Amino acid sequence: MQAHPAQSLGWIGIARIGLVQAALGSIVVLATSTINRVMVVELALPAILPGALVALHYLVQLLRPRLGYGSDVGERRTPWILGGMLVLVCGGVGAAGAAALMAHDRLEGIALAVLAFVLIGVGVGACGTSLLVLLAKRVAAEQRPAAATLVWLMMIAGFIVTTVLAGHFLEPFTFSRLLWVTASVGVAALATTLLSVWGLEGPREPVAAARANPDSTHTPFRLALRQVWEEPAARRLALFVFVSMLAYSAEELILDPFAGAVFGMTPGQSTQLSGLLHSGVFGGMLTVGIVASWLARRGSGTLRPWMVASCALSACALLGLVAAGLVGPGWPLKGNVIALGWANGMFTVAAVSSMMTLVGRGRERREGVRMGLWGAAQGIAFGLGGISASGASDLAHALLASPGAAYAVVFGLEAVLFGVAAHLARGLEAASGGQGVGFEARGVRAARAVARLGHDYAAGIERG
Repeated sequence: MQAHPAQSLGWIGIARIGLVQAALGSIVVLATSTINRVMVVELALPAILPGALVALHYLVQLLRPRLGYGSDVGERRTPWILGGMLVLVCGGVGAAGAAALMAHDRLEGIALAVLAFVLIGVGVGACGTSLLVLLAKRVAAEQRPAAATLVWLMMIAGFIVTTVLAGHFLEPFTFSRLLWVTASVGVAALATTLLSVWGLEGPREPVAAARANPDSTHTPFRLALRQVWEEPAARRLALFVFVSMLAYSAEELILDPFAGAVFGMTPGQSTQLSGLLHSGVFGGMLTVGIVASWLARRGSGTLRPWMVASCALSACALLGLVAAGLVGPGWPLKGNVIALGWANGMFTVAAVSSMMTLVGRGRERREGVRMGLWGAAQGIAFGLGGISASGASDLAHALLASPGAAYAVVFGLEAVLFGVAAHLARGLEAASGGQGVGFEARGVRAARAVARLGHDYAAGIERG
C-alpha cells in the first residue's frame, strides 16, 4: 500500500499520531501498573486478581478484527480512534473507582473492575487498530521504519511521563487522589487525541472507488475475516506475531526473579537490570529506524530481513541467558541483557513496519480487519506469555534442583520460539517475492541453528 504523495504525512503528522499512541499508553500504564500495585499492596488482595484483570483486557483484544471491520465499512478511522480513546478513558477511571470501592465492598469493587478492564480492552482495540491503519495508509513506504520508531518511542515516553507525574501527585496516597490523578490523565489523553487527529485523515475516499468495489463495504464480518485469513501473507504474519510476541512477552516477567535467585541481586539491582533492558530496546529501535530508512531511500526497502535477523539475535541473546543460568555469577549478565533489549527493539520496529506495509495488500478495504487480526494475535500472545512463562518456571523449579537450570529451561524454550518466528518471517519474504532474500536465507539458517541449539540445551538440562 503506497501513500499518495499528496496525502503522505510529514514528520509533524507522524508526531501527531505518536501523541495519540502516547496518550493511549498513559491510560494503560496506570491501569496495568499503578492500580495493579494498589490492589496488591494497599488493599492486600491476592496478586492473581490484578493478574486476571490484565489478562482479561488482553482477552478482549479478540474483538480487534471486528473493530477494524467497523472502520473499514465506515471508510473512516478518526471516529474509531476518538471513540476508542473515550471508552479507554472510561475504563481507566472505572478501574481507579473500582480500587477505591474495593476498600469498602470487595465484591462490588471486583465486579466494577471486571467491567472497567473490559472497557480498557475494547478502547485499546478500537483506538490502536484504527490508529495503526491510519499511519500505514498515510505514510510513504520509505518513511515507515522511522515512523514506527518515532511512534513507539513516543508511546514509551508517554509511559515515563505518566508514571513520573502520577507518582508525584499520588503522594501522600489516598483513593480520592488516585481517582483525581486518573481522571486528569484521562482528560489530558482525550484532549491530546482530539487535537492530534483533527483534520489529519483527510477527505473520505471518492464514492466512485467504493462503487467500483461494492462487495468491499457490504460483506458480512465473518466472510470478511475468512477472506483475510485465506490470504497467505496475512495468515503467516498473524502466526509470526503470535509466536514472536509469546516469546517477547515472557522475558521481562522472569528476568527480575532470575537475577535475584541466580545472581543474588537485590530488588534495586534487578530493577536497574530492567532499565538496561529498556535502554537496549531504545537503541535497537533507533538502529532499525535510521538504517532501514536510509536503505529504503536507496531502493532496498524490504523489512523482512530485519525481522529474521532480529528474531535470530533475540534467540542468541536468550541462549546467553541459558548459559547464565548454568554458569551463574561469572556470566556477563548486564551485557547479555543489553544485547537482548537491542535485538527486541529491532524486532519491534521491523514487525510494526512490516504490518504497515502488508496491511494494504490483498482485498481492498480490508485494512482494519487485517490489522485487527494481527492485533488480536498480539493480545492473545501477551496474555498467554506471562501465564506460560510463570507456569513453565514453576514446573521447572519443581522438577529441577538448581534454580539456574530451571530458568535456563524457560529461556531455552523462548529461544526456540524466536527461531520459529524467524522461519515464519522468512516465509513472508518468499511469498511476496521481495528483496533481500539472500540476506534472509542466511538469517533463517542462523535462526534454525539457534533453535536447534536451544532445543539441545533444554533437553540436556531436563535430563541433568
